[in-house]
Amino acid sequence: MGNQQELIQHLEQSGCTYWENESMKEHISFKVGGTADLFLKPTDSEQCAAILTYCHENELPLLYLGGGSNVIVHDFGIRGTVLCTNGLNDLELLDGCRIRCGAGVKLSRLCAFALEHSLSGLEFAWGIPGTTGGAVYMNAGAYDGCIKDVLESCEHITPDGQRQTVTAADVKLGYRTSIYQKNNNLITSVIFQLNPGVYEMIREKMDDLMNRRREKQPLEYPSAGSTFKRPEGYFAGALIEQSGLKGATIGGAQVSEKHAGFIINKGDATASDILRLIDKVKQEVFDKTGVHLECEVRVLK
Repeated sequence: MGNQQELIQHLEQSGCTYWENESMKEHISFKVGGTADLFLKPTDSEQCAAILTYCHENELPLLYLGGGSNVIVHDFGIRGTVLCTNGLNDLELLDGCRIRCGAGVKLSRLCAFALEHSLSGLEFAWGIPGTTGGAVYMNAGAYDGCIKDVLESCEHITPDGQRQTVTAADVKLGYRTSIYQKNNNLITSVIFQLNPGVYEMIREKMDDLMNRRREKQPLEYPSAGSTFKRPEGYFAGALIEQSGLKGATIGGAQVSEKHAGFIINKGDATASDILRLIDKVKQEVFDKTGVHLECEVRVLK
């Protein structure tokens, strides 16, 4: 079995950037969490494959992180290694309507690129935080659109270092779910199939959706976006407000007064504050409405 120092030597040989005892607050949108023992930022799939192979062969724990917009890191941090995909940021137009992008490409950059080439289909993603890889992992969506509508294929690396390409059907996208939540493969790049459109119309729709986000969502505070999945037949925010929890606080965490579906960091929240508030909301909503809320945010530890 290998150890962290041997992995560091391996990283130095491959040229991969890394940090020891890295504060995770700087890498997740909630701005909470302790340190990770080792934080890696590979810049290509070759480095990723080498890291996964080494960790697999030496039984070293490895967590994946994209833009950190849908996760919470515990206050005690991560005892192991974090591989951040933000360095996988290639973006290219393959032909008239297909875009290939690295898993670390921010959705905002991807949407702007599609607009630049007058390609329609990604307007719903304008304003969704995070990266392309994370968006596929969660089948991110909003305003009647989602990744499933535009995904053609994914390239990934298996835990033992094999590179594979799979079709959208193989990814098994559902409501805020994908096969990647079960198989621990690392997404490295994605191909989207879009439609030709009119620049001005695409721009108008993007602007409209962004204005709606700003009006309804607490974008001025750190958060992980919508905290809970939408229960079938209900809206999480409405259930939370109905249960009298709008504005509820624990420590520095608060159920947003602007949109009850968001739990926000008012400035000095800890991960413990946020997790306790999530539990409180789930329990009280169930007690008062009989509906189970399922948290959309992943907890890394």
